[in-house]
Amino acid sequence: MKSQDYKNHARMHPLYHYVLSLLVLGTLIVAVTNMVRAISKGTNILQAVILVFIMIIIIIITALVRLYALKAQDRAIRAEESLRHYVLTGKLPDPALTMGQIVALRFAEDSEFADLCKKAAAEGLKPDDIKKAIKNWKADHNRI
Repeated sequence: MKSQDYKNHARMHPLYHYVLSLLVLGTLIVAVTNMVRAISKGTNILQAVILVFIMIIIIIITALVRLYALKAQDRAIRAEESLRHYVLTGKLPDPALTMGQIVALRFAEDSEFADLCKKAAAEGLKPDDIKKAIKNWKADHNRI
């Protein structure tokens, strides 16, 4: 597997991010176009409106599936990084750390993790700034 760093750490799932997203967007456009035509012709209006509502429901479901998976990953990352912080320092991480900061800190090697946690909490570093500050990148090939 290719070495991971700040420039290439983002991961995309092609089936979800490209295929499903494009299919849902395309189908929504077709449904709205169909509804506009039905309204202008005065026929099959109910069917066209129902199709648009179904597409809105599908979009909401698609978004929620993604959000729920990310929330579950965030909870796992918080637990892993809290344990790692405790093992390295004997203390729990600063409660001021946000979820975004903790997610970014997972890329730091153990040698710089504790210091970077302190700095992130004290200075309120943004997740992107934390990732840029990491000198020794620890790859995470599991998050999508």
